[in-house]
Amino acid sequence: MPTRHIRIDGRDWLVYPSGFLTQSMADEFGLLFVTGKGADREVRVTRYSPQRTRAREEALAELDEAELTTLFLESQSGARSPEAGYRP
Repeated sequence: MPTRHIRIDGRDWLVYPSGFLTQSMADEFGLLFVTGKGADREVRVTRYSPQRTRAREEALAELDEAELTTLFLESQSGARSPEAGYRP
């Protein structure tokens, strides 16, 4: 799975397509923003509808830094997200 790197407010984040499929999988996919390790690990999640390529990995590669930053700013904590492994 491809990984992107972005630095926001002095913190390094890795960005991955989530791999979690929804009913809208042809139109959107999830992105995971991950920083830290172990107990200091933080995960944020957002959804993205690609405008060009529909393949998740290629769409992530096509995003420029400004687009990734915008998606990060729209993201939410992954604490209760199925994309980040939450199970009720």
